[in-house]
This record gives sequence, structure tokens and C-alpha cells, in this order.
Amino acid sequence: MPLLPRGWRLLLLALLALSLPILAGLVWLFLTGSFREVHGLLPAGPPVATSWSFLWEASVGSRPPILVPLLNSVAFAVAVATVVVLVSSMAAYAISRLSFPGRSLYLGLVLVLHAFPAVSLIIAIFYILRLLGLFNTLTGVILVKASLELPLGIWLMKGFFDALSWEMEMAALVDGMSRWTLFRRIALPLARPGVLALGTFALLSAWGEFILPFTLLVSTQRWTMANYLLSFMSEVFSDYRMAAAVGLFYALPVLGLFLLGQRYLLNVYSGGVKG
Repeated sequence: MPLLPRGWRLLLLALLALSLPILAGLVWLFLTGSFREVHGLLPAGPPVATSWSFLWEASVGSRPPILVPLLNSVAFAVAVATVVVLVSSMAAYAISRLSFPGRSLYLGLVLVLHAFPAVSLIIAIFYILRLLGLFNTLTGVILVKASLELPLGIWLMKGFFDALSWEMEMAALVDGMSRWTLFRRIALPLARPGVLALGTFALLSAWGEFILPFTLLVSTQRWTMANYLLSFMSEVFSDYRMAAAVGLFYALPVLGLFLLGQRYLLNVYSGGVKG
């Protein structure tokens, strides 16, 4: 097997060095949650299982069973990714293929919306959800998170649709195929790398979301994993050992998803590059 060029080997070493703090953090979470004492990254006491009791106990204090926030997080992430992919794909295809008044202005406004962070809009979002009766509901948080991800999703998917052959679509239209059928059976399958990239990105973003669930979800039965993890940290008493165990449990699914979807995430850089 031929060796990598020297430049690539240096780049891999640099990436490994940048990854070491993250790996060290994960190891520290495991050791802190599994051993009574930890000195640096070395266990200095006997192993304990009490920090992982949240996995089999019905509840820990006033917190709900771990299955409740876990299922809420899964439902939240999957629903956000589904809405973002579907709406972004349809909107991006229409912008890419149809000419209508205000098209350039609309694209500019979409990019401006992406520049606003969620925390700057949180007060307005709170009042709108209260008005619609969606405050303290998972549906309301899903809609807010999906709407905040749509601007980036539209720009990314537009780049993928711009790269598709227009002649093939014209031939399908001449043969009598409707625009919707063309989008569903030809354009969307051809843009599959973009769909997978955007879906993976939206799923990872939703799984790690903290501000929206923390602000807009009050009931413990609607908590996500971010709320559940925060409950172990307080001004009066903090269970750092169990917080470390919950944090590692929270991180493992997203690490697995990242390892499975990293090749799709690389496709993000090939989208959204055309005007």
C-alpha cells in the first residue's frame, strides 16, 4: 500500500492533534461516571455503577424516566430533519427551475434570515407560540427549530438542483410528465447526495439543540435529553458523576450518527455554490 504524501501525513497529524481534546473529554466523562475517583485521565478508585442508575431506575429524584427524554429527543430530531429536507427540497427546486418576480430578492432575504441566531428571536418566538397554543409542546419546538434551519437548507439544496441537467427535465416535460412528478421521480433522486447531507446535518443540529427546549419546554414529560442533562446541574447541588454519565449517554448516539453520515456531510460543501 503506497504511503501518503508528506503534506497529507502532516495534515492528518494536525487533525489528530485537534481531535485529542474531544477524545480526552469523552474518556473523562466515562471515567468520572464509572469510578469513584479520577486523577487526570486515570481512575484512582474502585468502579461504581450508581452513576448509571438512571438507565434502569424508574426515576431519579423528580426527573422522569430516561426513556421519556430519550424518545422526545429522537422524535424531535427526526421530525426536524424530515420537515427541513421536504420543505427545503421543494422550495429550492422551485427557485432553481422557475423564474418569478422577486426571485433574487427572495434569495437575499432567505440568506438574511439565516444570519439571525435563535437566541435573538427567542422572546418573539415565545409570544408567538403562546398565541398559537403551542408553548410547552414538542410540536411548537419542532416547528421553530425547523424554520430556523430552512434558510441554510434552501441554499444548499438549490446548489444541488442547479447542478442537475436541465435538458433531461425538458425532455420529461415534453413527454407529458407533470412538474410535481418530475420533481419526485427525477430531480429528487438525482439530488440524493444533497438530501442525505442536509438530513444528516439537520438531525445532528436538532439532537444537540439546547436553547429552544430549555426555554420553550416546561413540563418534565416533554423534556429532551438537553433538559434532562441540565437537571443534574444546579446552584444548590450538582451531581457531577451522574451528569458525566448522562452526558456520555447523550453524546454516544450523535457520535454514531456522525460516523455513519460523515461521507454525506462532506457533500454539503458541493451544494449552495451557484447563484
